[in-house]
Amino acid sequence: MYSSLLVETVNQIATITINRPDKLNALNKTVIEELGKAIDEVIGDPAILSAIITGSGPKAFVAGADISEFSLLDAAGGKALAQKGQDLVFSKIENSPKPIIAAVNGFALGGGCELAMACHFRIASETAKFGQPEVNLGLIPGYGGTQRLVQLIGKGRAMELLMTGNMIDAATALQYGLVNHVVKSEELLSKASSILTLINSKAPLAIAGCIKTANAVFNERQDGYAIEIETFGNLIATADAKEGAAAFMEKRKASFKGL
Repeated sequence: MYSSLLVETVNQIATITINRPDKLNALNKTVIEELGKAIDEVIGDPAILSAIITGSGPKAFVAGADISEFSLLDAAGGKALAQKGQDLVFSKIENSPKPIIAAVNGFALGGGCELAMACHFRIASETAKFGQPEVNLGLIPGYGGTQRLVQLIGKGRAMELLMTGNMIDAATALQYGLVNHVVKSEELLSKASSILTLINSKAPLAIAGCIKTANAVFNERQDGYAIEIETFGNLIATADAKEGAAAFMEKRKASFKGL
């Protein structure tokens, strides 16, 4: 089904592996299009509750975009490339009602760092490295990197990374708040799966509500407090909320159905 991805679903968790290890999993047109389809599958399949995005091989999560595709682009072509990536993949991941987390197993540079940042949160191996080196090409990030990096680590640190093109290691990324956990390489996917298994045990509509309302913090066109109030009101009328309250009162584990 996919030429550049490996997709496997186990225990309602889809693992999407970008599988171009010889190219350090660089993002090209095919990868972007297939990632878009894979995210659609995650969102649309009721048998999938959450997903992990990772890279193939020991060296890279995604080492960047395929620079060979840039050379013939004019301004209009560059804008179209960035817009297509945002629409097909990056914004879709960020706004997915199902949790999508990045398991960063090596270099996450340029578009790779942007892909990780579009996910709802990030877990890194000890060998992971992050950076936005686009200035070395006379460019800036085009897949939301300037926006999400500032949101995640603050303006000052983001400005330094964006303008120097420097990389940071996993320990620094953890200190900056760019990643939530740093683990040994062999523990990376199991750590991601264990967190998602816990999340998957919660009410799916409530998880989607958390994603929607937290994202509203960074959308100047939305009133996050108003969205929170509306979402809370909508959720309190659901069957899952009734079940959650009943389970709490009866001192038993809730059984959520996504209803």
